[in-house]
Amino acid sequence: MFSFFYLSTMKWLLHCCLFFLLSSCKTGIQLSAPVQRTNAISGSAFYKQTAAMNWKQRDSAAMQEILSGNLPSFLKKLVAIHLSILDTTTGKPINATIYVTADYISIGNDADWARIPLTPMAAQQIADSFHCFLPTKKLVDEIYKAAAVKLEPVPMYAFRDSTPTMYQHHLIIEGQRKQQKGLIAGIKKDVVLTEQLNLPAKQNKVAIYGWHLLNGKPIQPVYTGHANWYVDYSHGIRLIYEQVKVNGVWMHYKEVLKDPVLYQLLTDESTALFLRYSF
Repeated sequence: MFSFFYLSTMKWLLHCCLFFLLSSCKTGIQLSAPVQRTNAISGSAFYKQTAAMNWKQRDSAAMQEILSGNLPSFLKKLVAIHLSILDTTTGKPINATIYVTADYISIGNDADWARIPLTPMAAQQIADSFHCFLPTKKLVDEIYKAAAVKLEPVPMYAFRDSTPTMYQHHLIIEGQRKQQKGLIAGIKKDVVLTEQLNLPAKQNKVAIYGWHLLNGKPIQPVYTGHANWYVDYSHGIRLIYEQVKVNGVWMHYKEVLKDPVLYQLLTDESTALFLRYSF
């Protein structure tokens, strides 16, 4: 009787494990964010509420919404990007997969949401909370190559760092997108990790890169001239899941960046010692 009960229990457990594995394969990697509350503010309402706020107030309000899980559901389904380098010591390819948000960090629900630029301090806190990291220049390029929706950048020139301009830019992008779905790129300058931020003169700066034209060339080279509190309409925060699958084995992105060979999967700089922003 005991053995029958034991076998039955093991069979049930195996069935549950198999169901979980199949479900995970089907749904893919999800952003580790809280469930959105039913009364969460919409994207347009957030921008109305923050229209007169300064950068610090807006940044704080946005971070509070995002950390509470107030994100459109499509942003929580991460997209796989495949990478490959050649191991010069063995002559064999090294393959890796990263998982990225399909769009830039946004606030709201699927019917009413809006992209929101953030300081690197806020971006890093969100990345940490969601078990993610921020991209490098190389990864921004790789994401652009893989994007299903590539849109022409739209520069704006007046009140660049104002909250209304940020919302206006979001609406312009949505007019371009015309309901196209999938991984999107070319619409923002990414806040990125770069070795340049380790230089003494670049302490407390933000690095931005990207805004690719349709020919694949970025408008913005890696730029570290802005103070880390500066945010304008063109900035965007793309999150990448902190676990990277390297030749079929999961590795933390910091392990990958610290490896003398594998770091080349994630960056095209000569070293990779700037791993995160401080806050």
